[in-house]
Amino acid sequence: MNETSNDRLGWMLDDALAVPGARHAILLSADGMLRAHSRGISRDESERQAAALAGLQSISRSTAEFCDHPDTAWRQTLIEFVDGFVFLVAAGPGAYLAVSAAADVDMEAVTFRMHKLVDRLGKELTSPPRQDVGRTA
Repeated sequence: MNETSNDRLGWMLDDALAVPGARHAILLSADGMLRAHSRGISRDESERQAAALAGLQSISRSTAEFCDHPDTAWRQTLIEFVDGFVFLVAAGPGAYLAVSAAADVDMEAVTFRMHKLVDRLGKELTSPPRQDVGRTA
């Protein structure tokens, strides 16, 4: 991801934070690459979280069998901490949107804004598989 991509998408991610108590938003690819981040979170921290959240999504997806439907599609993961939440939603093929929030946030409002953002951005949030993985220059 280059800074132009973050500039183009970062302000849209800021819109997901309009709910009181919403803290940070990041857009990531399935392989853990940062696509964009909201204001208020550093690029380094965003990259670290993108890698962790891609792993979390993979683990979440692999537990579908626990719901007695091993072929069901993953949609969302919610993590609750004493002091807040992390929401992770599908944002198109190979792309995910994550938002962190305080413990007293309106959870329904956060997920609503996240899904509206995914709808609004459409193809901007699609992250096709990288074709040049493993090639040397």
